[in-house]
Amino acid sequence: MSGSIAAATASAASAASAASGNTRLAGDFNTFLTLLTTQLQNQSPTDPLDTNQLTNQLVQFASVEQQIAMNQNLGRLISLQQSAQLTAAAPLIGRRAEVESDRVTLQDGRAEVRLPAAGAARTAEIAVLDSAGRVLRQQVASLGAAPSGWTWDGRDATGRSLPDGAYRVQVTGRGVNGEAAALPFSVAGTVTGAERQGDTLLLSLGALGVGFDRLRRLLPES
Repeated sequence: MSGSIAAATASAASAASAASGNTRLAGDFNTFLTLLTTQLQNQSPTDPLDTNQLTNQLVQFASVEQQIAMNQNLGRLISLQQSAQLTAAAPLIGRRAEVESDRVTLQDGRAEVRLPAAGAARTAEIAVLDSAGRVLRQQVASLGAAPSGWTWDGRDATGRSLPDGAYRVQVTGRGVNGEAAALPFSVAGTVTGAERQGDTLLLSLGALGVGFDRLRRLLPES
């Protein structure tokens, strides 16, 4: 009996499966109640249930009930917090933002990759690829003393204009002797919306959707 309750409590405590955990916990709660009631109804009058054992089972009963209520309240709090975050994102619409992503968003024929200041890497080899992994545009950009941006005009290597959308981007850093060097980068675009998908809050930059945790900074308005 106590093993069933402990297993249910541990399941409900898992943040990754809160909803399903609540269902399992509620099921074990009802099973416990049924078993306890049946036990009391069918106990022998000459050998009744030990008082200490009954007390322990009632304590477990109350603990499971409190766990169910706590998980339900926690779920409501999370939902309210996500709704508040979604509302708070409204002022971001129309602002240019820098986000962490391996895709660049082409909006109105313009996309931007944000590069760090020169360090071990002195230049950046930037490649824009399509969904099949084919290189559409490739260019080498020099890194300066301050962070900078590389702007893509939405054209491929032949000069053909490509439709707006999200494209894969690869950035490789090169040192003074041409050796590969780690080079973190981000991408920039105009925020066009925000939405909630399940437990995840997404920020939309045209065709590019990223989690709010990927937002690095808002760029100055021009």
